[in-house]
Amino acid sequence: MIGIAGNQEAALSSAGFTELVHGICRANSAQTQVRRRSFVEELRIGLSVYPYTAETAMLAGQIDGEQTARGVIIPLVDLLIGATALSLSFLILTVNIRHFR
Repeated sequence: MIGIAGNQEAALSSAGFTELVHGICRANSAQTQVRRRSFVEELRIGLSVYPYTAETAMLAGQIDGEQTARGVIIPLVDLLIGATALSLSFLILTVNIRHFR
């Protein structure tokens, strides 16, 4: 998820949305799949989904190169979510503090 602080817009990056859809398909029961699909559909209707752009790709490449040189490996999807948020000047709402410092 991208951006939510005070009265700031809540939104999703396309990479984060992909993660959610992936979670639907990996559900271990039909009931869980239905519940997840409903949740994701509500998010899709209620939130903007921001695309991965050429600007975002350049920023992600720069961050990845700098962090890799320091020995820090960021999973690709987290890199794309973070670069999308940075390119939009959004904050990130996450429980994954390790990948989003």
